[in-house]
Amino acid sequence: MKRAWLVVMLALLLAACSKKEEAANPSAEAPPPAKVEKEGDANLVKVDKPEQFPLATAGEHNAAPELNVTGVVNPDVARTVPVISLASGRVVEIDARLGDEVKKGQLLFKVRSSDISGAFSDYRKAVVNEQLTKVQLDRAKILFDKGAIAKKDLEVAQNAEDSALVDLDTTAERLKLLGSDTSHPTGIVETFAPVSGVIVEQNITQAAGVKTLDNSPNLFTIADLSVVWIICDVFENDMPNVKLGEYADIHLAAYPNRPLKGRISNIAPILDPTIRTAKVRLEVPNPGLMRVGMFVTATFHGTSAEKRATVPATAVLHLHDRDWVYVPADNRRFRRLEVVGGATLGDLQEIISGLKPGDKVVTNALVLQNTVEQQ
Repeated sequence: MKRAWLVVMLALLLAACSKKEEAANPSAEAPPPAKVEKEGDANLVKVDKPEQFPLATAGEHNAAPELNVTGVVNPDVARTVPVISLASGRVVEIDARLGDEVKKGQLLFKVRSSDISGAFSDYRKAVVNEQLTKVQLDRAKILFDKGAIAKKDLEVAQNAEDSALVDLDTTAERLKLLGSDTSHPTGIVETFAPVSGVIVEQNITQAAGVKTLDNSPNLFTIADLSVVWIICDVFENDMPNVKLGEYADIHLAAYPNRPLKGRISNIAPILDPTIRTAKVRLEVPNPGLMRVGMFVTATFHGTSAEKRATVPATAVLHLHDRDWVYVPADNRRFRRLEVVGGATLGDLQEIISGLKPGDKVVTNALVLQNTVEQQ
């Protein structure tokens, strides 16, 4: 009797545990997952319950075609001025550095030059010669008035004086160009900034030697960066979207919230034979954010509007750096199509190519893709 009672209690306990396990298993109450059958085509799948994947109809959106290209900030060649030394010698002082902003007339560097001594020697000789020819001219005028010499002798004396004055002015001007004063000559030649701007190139060091008008490369290069160039590479088949005089949107990676405008000022008449691109130049007023060498993205806008499809953002699957959507096929099948996505319009995604307005797409492509991968 006691053994029978134990058997009954054990049976009741096992039944209670079985009920608890059934209650703790929520999947027992959930609908069974859809069964997926993969077809021979990797982009075609068949499901037994296609109603679990609702569909949406692609809408229509009018938008002008856009072309996005990358570019590099360059200084305006017309606003770039090289700095050279008019006297050969050795650098004894440098007062500016690469990247400094300088003003017109600001001292850049000093050169100790022997050219000054030669130029000053020529100037002193010209002064002495002019003084002599002036005395000779005055004497010739007195003698001519008294009839002691012929007129041609007076003319010779006058010509000698005129030539001496030319030599004097020439030698004085040379000293001035070398940066020296005729009354206080010095062996140090000072070079000043010819324009205001930013030093974008420096090829001079302390105690370096320089040559007159033969500085290769330039000692300094100063660029006015108030207006800069952006040089872009545009592929041959995209050239119809680029026209002279039109404007493009400029986006800086460092300042994404500061869009700028650039005018197309030049389209190169020659294509790069290797990559089949043309150089497109944009002129952009610099608000002070753009630096030479920066990478930017330029967006060119077409003139004619195009009709494009729009789908829910969840209908676009981003896979392997590409965009895909699932569209219904016959006999409970779905086909995965590659598309080119465009701008985001709220909860919608613009489709540039690969889909037409009115086409049906799966509203949540990620759910279908995960179901396919799990089976």
